[in-house]
Amino acid sequence: MSPSLMFFIELSWLALFGWYFATEHGVRKRLIAIVLTVTAITFSVWLAYPPGKKIALGLDIKGGTSFLIRLMGGDKEINKGMLDQAVEVIRKRVDYFGAGEPIISPVGNDRILVQIPGLDTAKIQEARDQLSRVAKLEFRLVYPDNGGRLKAIDAGKEVIPPEYRIEVYKPPTEGNEKPREERLLVKKKADLGGNRVSESHAYFGNEGWAVQLKFDSEGAKQFGRITEQYKGHRFAIVLDGVIQSAPVIRDAIYGGDAVITGRFTEKEARSLASVLENPLQTPVSIEEERSVSPTLGMDSIRASILAGLMGLAITLVCVLIYYKLAGLVACLALLVNIVLLVGAFQLIPGGVTLTLPGIAGIILTIGLAVDASVLIYERLREEMALGKSLKIAVQTAYQKAFSSIFDANVTTLITAAILFWKASGPVKGFAISLTLGILASLFTALIVGRNCLGWFVDTGRVKRMSMLHLISSKNINFLGKGFIACMCSLALLIAGASAFYLRGEKNFGVDFRGGDLITLSSPNTIDVGQVRDALKPLGLADASIQESAQGGKSYITVRTPLNTSDKVEKQIIQAMPGAGFMVEGSERVGALVGGELAKSSLVALGLGILGILIFVTFRFELSFAVGAIVALLHDVFMTVGVFALLGHELTLTMVGAVLTIAGYSINDTIVVYDRIREGLASGRRGTIEQIMNESINQTLSRTILTSTVTLIPILCLFLFGGAVLRDFSLAIIIGVVVGTYSSIFIASPIVLWWTRARGGSATALRREITQKVTTANPAAS
Repeated sequence: MSPSLMFFIELSWLALFGWYFATEHGVRKRLIAIVLTVTAITFSVWLAYPPGKKIALGLDIKGGTSFLIRLMGGDKEINKGMLDQAVEVIRKRVDYFGAGEPIISPVGNDRILVQIPGLDTAKIQEARDQLSRVAKLEFRLVYPDNGGRLKAIDAGKEVIPPEYRIEVYKPPTEGNEKPREERLLVKKKADLGGNRVSESHAYFGNEGWAVQLKFDSEGAKQFGRITEQYKGHRFAIVLDGVIQSAPVIRDAIYGGDAVITGRFTEKEARSLASVLENPLQTPVSIEEERSVSPTLGMDSIRASILAGLMGLAITLVCVLIYYKLAGLVACLALLVNIVLLVGAFQLIPGGVTLTLPGIAGIILTIGLAVDASVLIYERLREEMALGKSLKIAVQTAYQKAFSSIFDANVTTLITAAILFWKASGPVKGFAISLTLGILASLFTALIVGRNCLGWFVDTGRVKRMSMLHLISSKNINFLGKGFIACMCSLALLIAGASAFYLRGEKNFGVDFRGGDLITLSSPNTIDVGQVRDALKPLGLADASIQESAQGGKSYITVRTPLNTSDKVEKQIIQAMPGAGFMVEGSERVGALVGGELAKSSLVALGLGILGILIFVTFRFELSFAVGAIVALLHDVFMTVGVFALLGHELTLTMVGAVLTIAGYSINDTIVVYDRIREGLASGRRGTIEQIMNESINQTLSRTILTSTVTLIPILCLFLFGGAVLRDFSLAIIIGVVVGTYSSIFIASPIVLWWTRARGGSATALRREITQKVTTANPAAS
């Protein structure tokens, strides 16, 4: 489909979306909703079909292409700084392919292992060029006499100045124009280097595709000074020793911008922009290239798919049984949500590569989608209990649940957007999945589910609605137990922190601190499941094991903790004597989580927390924002602490789990806060503690149901998903349980204590909430 047609379809859909919200209740509104839903589903199916070709899977799920790159220092000895610089540059260049979470890891002292998912034959060649190109950019002055000195040199009247040399420039040609060459007298030493380029991007201008450069502040000053001094003379732009263009300096340029032209194709311009922004200081060569299997192992992937499908089926059945007809609508909305999410992946430029952290985002999305339905149906139960007609009860339930759904999802969306903006690698993959999932959840809950249920009720096909009610209303003094709960949490946090401190580096797995990489070959096909079983006695059944084939041999590479290679080699060879294994190599590999990746992720998380603080303060009040952030940090630190107490390691897959926990925590807390806000703003009699306790009790049924539904697929993954994903699922299980606990016993008491600590009264808090409640519940029609 052409970009213009896709843009027209998207614009038309958005116009319909706006028309829907501008229309009052009635047949027209429902017809618009049907058109919106059918169009969205059809478009999503068309974009994602066939899924085997359209849905790009990451290296951990599908495998990819592996490159072993060696740094060529020449006369210089390769040092750690050179290796680290090359790793970060290559990481940024690989992003050019839109590759989801590649593996980029130092091997030994002078090599880098790069594994990229989803490359076809054409892209493999492009990857070779991107990975090995130095991209040394230089700006050199042409001798400032408009060619007079060069003519004199050719005539034997002058000699070449010592700081200059003659180079050949081949200007770009058009159509059938014959290639031509021009000899230029160019400075040997660069007047300005490519290290001063801070940004570069490709664009289409009057002369076709070109690359625009932006210098840093010092580079901009130098460029302005040079162009001022040599106005009217030529300036050669040299890339990897070849003159790309030699324009005449028309005027002084102080803006810090430059343009490289050269009759580029779009692909060439974009590729050049990518390498110019990330130049290599040390030349490299590709030493080895091969196709590799998934890092999770095919055995683990098969088990995980079965466990995931089982969990989804159980979730749908439980919702159907508990809510009956309303549950059928919720299941339909959930399935539509998944279809829309998969289709939305294709709308991202370059597509979305689905990896384990991305799947974690989808799991959280499913939890949020179910939570929206549970919020609405629990409200519906309350409205029906007040004796309202079914039609009025449905309308009121959606109106009252809207603020909870809106605030919880937007708070999570702000965090996801900041993660997408600032982070990279697995954190970015998680953010994309979560962002698209939240938007799909809002659409299905507020449009698909509402109109589907409304159709049954408005047409009279359903006159009464029944649901199971296993969790009856309680009157528990949660705030009264807040101090004891906080002391218990503090004790567990201290125990976890102590265990984390005492374990030191043992807290971190191979992904964070590096390890050993063992390569074994066999003349026969290798069963990864047998290799994993062989590693069980060593406690390494969850190791990353990859298969590949080359030259009639089968290979496996096993990534294990430091100083374990000898034990692993012996154990595998002894356990599988019939395989005929030969040891091809055993080397130390660096961490997969580089310093730059860790730094960008932490900055993104910090900004995400700041975003939560601002939004929750705006929608609620500062004490609520403080409580939400404390609860979020409590849940993350508690999960990491419990892992330390259990003796488990933190790996790259844990990144997705921790982010899922943070997303679930903030969502759960905001839902509880919304009911407290409603209670305070309603003018209900009683102390603030009584109102907060009543509000928490009112949401208790929803809290337990949502947690249970979220835990079902994760428990299936933990029990049946295999050893590799056991820690990942265990972390989310701990996080969901802790998140449910903290939204009740930690977040809410902190609101009360913070209000008192800053000298505020219950009346003041009630007044502030009442003032904001008009903006907190926009029209949900």
